[in-house]
Amino acid sequence: MKVGIIGGTGGMGKGFALRWSQNHDVIVGSRDAARAAESASEYTNLAKEAFGEIKGSISGSDNVSVAKESDVLILSIPYENIDSVCSGILPEVKDDCVIVSPIVPMTKTDVGFECVSIKDNKPFSYKLVSNHMKNKSKLVSAFHVISEKKLVNPTLELDYDIFVCGDDKEAVGVVNTLIDEIKGLRSIYLGPIELSYLAEMSTPLLLNAMIQNKIKNPGIKII
Repeated sequence: MKVGIIGGTGGMGKGFALRWSQNHDVIVGSRDAARAAESASEYTNLAKEAFGEIKGSISGSDNVSVAKESDVLILSIPYENIDSVCSGILPEVKDDCVIVSPIVPMTKTDVGFECVSIKDNKPFSYKLVSNHMKNKSKLVSAFHVISEKKLVNPTLELDYDIFVCGDDKEAVGVVNTLIDEIKGLRSIYLGPIELSYLAEMSTPLLLNAMIQNKIKNPGIKII
């Protein structure tokens, strides 16, 4: 598959690119195509150091080009950028492209991390993303509770459950495959896309638990 990552030059994008390049052609996206290409070259070298030869590849391009080429598109962007970024790229994707949102509506306040959708009565991320999609059934919500610091170390085996929400069985299956390809991750299906708010709220919960209890790079595991 061609897996595009919007915001691919960030930490989460880097981690996904390194790990999925073992089996897929990963396209790193950025507003600046030159910066994306530079990051892709760096990631390729890191992936080969970690895994030896990789079956896939890592390349870089501007966000619109990445959106047009991808079979799966990961939106690794901040909540406040959803409308500005998605309005320009999501109308350009292929009809069967699976859109993955790990975006969390979160802010840091005096009391800790809070969900702005509850605190300020703003829409949850999946609703904002869906507004810009041609085929809304292809939206899948996933990867909200994954440690970026652990993800970027390609040789580190993770031990997390990943909550997944989506309406289309095939789209959810594609995302489950990508989850399963990262050692130590397990997909946990929560239900249709309307339940994505449950997964989005789990991130501030996890971060507050981490800070208050001095837990290093925690994840969520259902046992």
